[in-house]
Amino acid sequence: MSRLAAPDAAAIDAALPQTQCTRCGWADCRSYAEAIAAGEAPINRCAPGGAEGVERLAAITGRPALPLDAAHGCEGPRLLAVIDESGCIGCTLCIQACPVDCIVGAPKRMHTVIAELCTGCELCVAPCPVDCIALVPATGTRTGWAAWSAAQADTARERYALHRLRAERERRVHDERLAASARTKLAELAAQAPPAPTGAPLPDRAAIDAAVARARKQRAALADAGRGTP
Repeated sequence: MSRLAAPDAAAIDAALPQTQCTRCGWADCRSYAEAIAAGEAPINRCAPGGAEGVERLAAITGRPALPLDAAHGCEGPRLLAVIDESGCIGCTLCIQACPVDCIVGAPKRMHTVIAELCTGCELCVAPCPVDCIALVPATGTRTGWAAWSAAQADTARERYALHRLRAERERRVHDERLAASARTKLAELAAQAPPAPTGAPLPDRAAIDAAVARARKQRAALADAGRGTP
């Protein structure tokens, strides 16, 4: 008897709504799709996709269509983030949290949400220090895929990919600045210190690597706190 081929992660990803909300328990829709393809995740954890989304995943994977796992959210109308501009302090934390870059603004200036691009992921709410972001239904009583189109999912996927590229570029720039600062500081200290014994190892590379590692750990902790990660 021939065995069924493992489901393709790309096909599974294409069946997800691309809200990047993380409610499924994975970092993004693609990670969830890869976990499903590897047999490491059930197919009923995507609340934004609703019951129809589970049916789509069942058809791709050959698994039974189970009810949505309520521990990861319930099917409902697509939500839209709305910023109370009178209360916004321009902290930019919501901009950093948005996975599809649909919030525009500048430091110490009020921010606003581009409604047609918002996926309703809710990730901007928790980081707001003044609670000026509310979520309102964007689609009346329509839920799941009835409230969201394949074209919108494709746009969200593309914007998320660009968001990740930008974040990675900013990380590299930050690390390069940190390394340059560390080299400058070490050079200043070396100029002030007595000569090292002949043959003693130079600490520069290790010190720079340690400084960069500390900065990455601090930034990751801040990012996790912004996403509400325990």
